[in-house]
Amino acid sequence: MLQLDHIGKVYQVGELEAPILSDVNLTILRGEYVAIMGASGSGKSTLMNILGCLEPPSRGRYYFDGRDVTSLSDNERTDLRNFRIGFVFQQFNLLSRLSAMENVMLPMVYAGYPRRERQVCARRMLERVGLGERLDHLPSQLSGGQQQRVAIARALVNQPELVLADEPTGALDTRTGQEVMELISQLHQEGITIVLVTHDAAVAHRAQRLVRIEDGQLEC
Repeated sequence: MLQLDHIGKVYQVGELEAPILSDVNLTILRGEYVAIMGASGSGKSTLMNILGCLEPPSRGRYYFDGRDVTSLSDNERTDLRNFRIGFVFQQFNLLSRLSAMENVMLPMVYAGYPRRERQVCARRMLERVGLGERLDHLPSQLSGGQQQRVAIARALVNQPELVLADEPTGALDTRTGQEVMELISQLHQEGITIVLVTHDAAVAHRAQRLVRIEDGQLEC
């Protein structure tokens, strides 16, 4: 499903170049559950951003279902993100002035779905993650675990084939983190491809396959 060929990423800092990723090669099959584990600053979040079409590599090729993502226009990459990829972040990234239901509907707004369909799908997804009674609650009225469940519902609302999770338990206590990881495992069992980045060995070892990253290079 995903293939990275000799991917490199370099950031320009003034007149200096700061290499983040170096000659990364990785293949992820449809339906796999892969954890990418590394310390802070190892390049794992940059790698996740490239997989999620949030930023381009400096060199190399990235293929999504055989399609060369590096050759797509900005609009084509946006469509790929909106319709085929769901994102879960460490800090939840919920909009504070929107209710749980409104936050979940946002990807459908960007994708152009009519309001009634957005409401029906958002309600269904929140019920799926156990928050059917919290539809109108603001993020400030929810616990950390509940906020992450809203974020997972938001990631799923457009029925993506791929879910990318960046440190999904990093802001949660141990028990709540385990509950979130159980939910992610359930999504994998339903056939969704999961790619998760983490520095936590206990989280990483829940995956089918573990890939380590150090100083911008993979150690498969």
